[in-house]
Amino acid sequence: MRKISVLALALLFSLPLSAFAVPLAGMPPVLDPNNIYAADAPNNLSDVVKGTRELVYVPNFRSATVSVIDPKTYKIIKTIKTKAGPQHVVPSWDLKTLWVNDNKGNYLTPVNPKTATAGKDIYVHDPYNLYFTPNGKYAVVMAESDKQIVFRDPRTMAIKKTLNVPCAGVNHADWTADGNQFVATCEFTGKLILVDTAKMKLLKVTTLKKQTDTNPMPQDIKISPDGKTFYIADMASHGVWIMPANNFGHLTFMHTGKGAHGLYVTRDAKTLLITNREEGSVSVMRFSDNTLIAKWKIPGGGSPDMGNISADGKFFWVSGRYNDEVYVFNIEKGSFVTRIKVGHEPHGLTIWPQPGRYSLGHTGIMR
Repeated sequence: MRKISVLALALLFSLPLSAFAVPLAGMPPVLDPNNIYAADAPNNLSDVVKGTRELVYVPNFRSATVSVIDPKTYKIIKTIKTKAGPQHVVPSWDLKTLWVNDNKGNYLTPVNPKTATAGKDIYVHDPYNLYFTPNGKYAVVMAESDKQIVFRDPRTMAIKKTLNVPCAGVNHADWTADGNQFVATCEFTGKLILVDTAKMKLLKVTTLKKQTDTNPMPQDIKISPDGKTFYIADMASHGVWIMPANNFGHLTFMHTGKGAHGLYVTRDAKTLLITNREEGSVSVMRFSDNTLIAKWKIPGGGSPDMGNISADGKFFWVSGRYNDEVYVFNIEKGSFVTRIKVGHEPHGLTIWPQPGRYSLGHTGIMR
């Protein structure tokens, strides 16, 4: 009997390769092979977070604080002090904790989202960003200045393995649909790296090609709903790189706007929101044909950086990193709603709770 390859089966049934791959051990099964974000539908909250008050957590790097905003009133209701300089507020894999990443002070601070109160700081060197493996086995600390990806216990943050990476500025990541690999971006050397999740081992490295007079600076990264494509924001090239999930290093480029930075999948899984930090806008890309269909501009300009989408899928919240403010957009209307003054240099804000079964980290990559 003739053997049929996995690739042939995928092409025959028009399914992503991940549909035939053996998933990472312990990872919750993908609900829909054509939409890995199926669990993130509007208001599809896990029992773990039901009843949690919806709040927006804004880390202010130069103020060493986290502003807590009521999204119904747009008012700051609480300010949490941190050791030195928080970069991101990250939901844990089990949805029970929000971790404040203070890489200037070398601490991770747990926040109880039920009460919006901070717990005891845990010393972690250079926690610029934080992720979790899809099976919840490890916390993955992006130690940017150390040129390391550090795999840790997801609760105690004890070190399990340290992976030295051959590039500077490693800071953002996303996983393949089967969870077996992840791609991380290296901002300061214009490189992407491919890592084996279970083995915690570097597999491949590729360098982005120069598109402008400035060397590429890859930032946020997201995988498409069908699991077939990675999108990588490039702040210096002013757009997004498009890469097949099964063909690492094969890249094409799409211009979106000056200073392309953050990437967010809308809750209907139809479009990708791209923050253009240097021109004060958000581009909207349609997944079905990789076409830009809209651009939302901030009146008077701004610096949209990192954020996330409300549980009902109606509003996009994003920090204005160099304007000491937060912006709110109405996704359904494609319009700017308001700006809210916060502390100095707000960065990776999250709105919580969000729909989904588990978190891969950052400001809420939910699946």
